[in-house]
Amino acid sequence: MVTKQFRGSPADADLTRADSLAREIFSDVANKWALLIIDALGDRTLRFSELRNEIEGVSHKMLTQNLRMLERNGLVERCVYPTVPPRVEYTLTEPGRALRELVHGMCDWTHQYLGHIEASRRRFEA
Repeated sequence: MVTKQFRGSPADADLTRADSLAREIFSDVANKWALLIIDALGDRTLRFSELRNEIEGVSHKMLTQNLRMLERNGLVERCVYPTVPPRVEYTLTEPGRALRELVHGMCDWTHQYLGHIEASRRRFEA
């Protein structure tokens, strides 16, 4: 499916349409790796290896794919320094920092309700 190009006011965006750009954005940023990358970057600038060390379990491939997607969507800025080997750093942009506030809220919600969710899963599986 081809994503419809958005024209007009953001208030006019139809989030229910299958070809909505908003749905594509939701799909991009609402995955565990993207959320963890956004949270890990916070107000810092990190190199690829530092990010990988911050996010346990993320593979080189998944970190690369998600950083590219976040950069494509204007949420992360990638800065390459002409050294040997090249030094690459990642920083959240202003929209990325705004999204981080929401991600941080989701992390707080997870911590608050983790016990409840675990108990519910145990009851469900019993």
